[in-house]
Amino acid sequence: MINTKIELLKILRHTAKIKCAIIQYSKDEHKTIKKVLKLNYSETDLLEFLTSLDYEYDDGWGGQELFGTVWLEDDSWLTRGEYDGSEWWQHNILPNIPMECLTKLEWK
Repeated sequence: MINTKIELLKILRHTAKIKCAIIQYSKDEHKTIKKVLKLNYSETDLLEFLTSLDYEYDDGWGGQELFGTVWLEDDSWLTRGEYDGSEWWQHNILPNIPMECLTKLEWK
């Protein structure tokens, strides 16, 4: 078992600040809890959002329980990864555009 809030805060220590987020928790197909942190949030909004994530879920067995995307201020983002019942936050970074996609004016 792992705490959703602690797991998210742990990965955020190594990334940028949250821009906005949508996180869904689904223990079974009949009940889904969705939490949203909107753009231009206040510190109170952020604290309420993080407090709402203060619960345990099973990150290592069974079906995926936690879903969502967290957009970060450096234009990277976090998504949920899952394989064979194990879950984690995946930090995604926009790749550089390769030279073959640039025109000569953009090579500078």
